[in-house]
Amino acid sequence: MSGDIEALIVACIPSLRRYARGLTGDRDRADDLVQDTLERAWRRYSRWQRRGELRAWMFGIMHNHFIDGLRAHKRQPEFSGDTALDAVPARPTQDDGLAVRDLDRCLARLSEDQRAIILLISVEEFSYQEAARVLDVPVGTVMSRLSRARERLAALLAEAPPARAPATLHRIKP
Repeated sequence: MSGDIEALIVACIPSLRRYARGLTGDRDRADDLVQDTLERAWRRYSRWQRRGELRAWMFGIMHNHFIDGLRAHKRQPEFSGDTALDAVPARPTQDDGLAVRDLDRCLARLSEDQRAIILLISVEEFSYQEAARVLDVPVGTVMSRLSRARERLAALLAEAPPARAPATLHRIKP
């Protein structure tokens, strides 16, 4: 593999991390997903054969691996009690603000298909054609999923309580 191709693959890592974090809602699981994607891309590089953009090809590998993992998880017997996958992911810090926290929670409530299309088009700035290749669906499906995802996200955001400033302490004189 030439150094140019290695540089192209390395250049995809920040975008892959963002997409993985959006899909999983968890930093550790996202890092694992990126690692698995890079390993698969490295092993299957000869299959790419420069058909289409490398970035879209790698996002397709990631998306398919994520969906395969969801399917495998659904086939496993359920255990009583809470699992990490059942909980809505919470941001580890509040540094990003309450509005971002609400958006993150609303994104997590979208279906996997809707969340994936929002992340690909809005965050990663894929074209409809590139997103269609990543998800292996027709362009019309991308457009309709995106429309439904935006409507659902808007509805969820409208339901979310408005972001509030933290309560202030008032001094009470004795």
